[in-house]
Amino acid sequence: MHLRGWWSAAWPTRRSRALDVTLAVSFAVLDGLFLWFSPQHFWLPHTVTSACSAVLGLCIVVRRRHPVALAVFATAFSAVTGGGAFVVLVILYSLAAYAASRRVVLGVAALNYAVGLAFPPPTSSNDSFLAQAIFGITFTGVPVLLGLYMGARKQLLASLQERTARLEREQHLLAERARGEERTRIAREMHDVVANRISVMVVHAGALKAVAARDPARAAETAAVIGDMGRQALEELRHVIGVLRQGEEALPQEAVTLQHVRELIGQSGAAGLRVALSVRGAERPMPTAVGRTLYRLVQEALTNVHKHAGAADTRVDLGLLPEAIEVEIANDPPTAPPAHDLPSGGHGLVGLRERVTALGGSFEAGPRGGGYAVRARLPLPAS
Repeated sequence: MHLRGWWSAAWPTRRSRALDVTLAVSFAVLDGLFLWFSPQHFWLPHTVTSACSAVLGLCIVVRRRHPVALAVFATAFSAVTGGGAFVVLVILYSLAAYAASRRVVLGVAALNYAVGLAFPPPTSSNDSFLAQAIFGITFTGVPVLLGLYMGARKQLLASLQERTARLEREQHLLAERARGEERTRIAREMHDVVANRISVMVVHAGALKAVAARDPARAAETAAVIGDMGRQALEELRHVIGVLRQGEEALPQEAVTLQHVRELIGQSGAAGLRVALSVRGAERPMPTAVGRTLYRLVQEALTNVHKHAGAADTRVDLGLLPEAIEVEIANDPPTAPPAHDLPSGGHGLVGLRERVTALGGSFEAGPRGGGYAVRARLPLPAS
């Protein structure tokens, strides 16, 4: 595993491995032959210098993994043996491109330049000091500058790739959050459509069973109410399914008015709940989102009264203010337990709080005077 990790760090791709091996073999042959046939030689025999050049060329296979160590070794090795000609260009380029610190790069490059002046290569041993200085600046500066440029470009590309990957992760998280919010919204809508409507229908069905024999007219009226509520539930369910299939803007939503709230309260009254409505302020059209939230507030609160308080007296107070709509649904302590054992999912009030909060309003719910009260304030947009 350690060898595999070193291998991956030295050559991240097969292409890079093939490139380094090819460069090493090519420059070992090129420098070896160049110094073999060179007319001027170092103090060592030309065969030894040529062999040392070949060895130095093979060393560039580690240029990515150990660029600084390779450059220092090449500087000392060339000074002692006279080996290395063109391969030093690759080593200096690799130093600038792959070393982490620019100070180290400039320091090692300056060291290589100074050693080159002190121990000139065999091919330039007869040149003047000025010519050697100028040649050394060119020989050292060009590959170092090119390596610095390529290293900076590589870092830029890496940072762009990292930013792209981070943006993709963020988009994935946003998509997951959106799907979660959509599931929550769908669950809330299904709860409003199915649970609330069917709960009141169950109460009506119980009342129908109780009065069917002794009051046929009342039974027929209750059956008609159950039918109307069933059709309303199916219509709302069709709307929800249509939104899921075609999108939020596919189906227009009917604007909710106070008449719809009165009909909803009337349905609860027909089911045996003693509920009274009081309205303060002038009636006027409401925005669609505010109207639907108000309707769901009253619907959920009355359904909870059916479930948990039975025949408790209930009041629905609406305050139609210029800047907001205030609503309170409160019931007195129950005089008898509910006649119907209706299940409770425990998510209705949570959904109401989410609806009201989404509109920038406030929501409160809790026991009061032995009964229960739900209060909300729905802000209206400025005219």
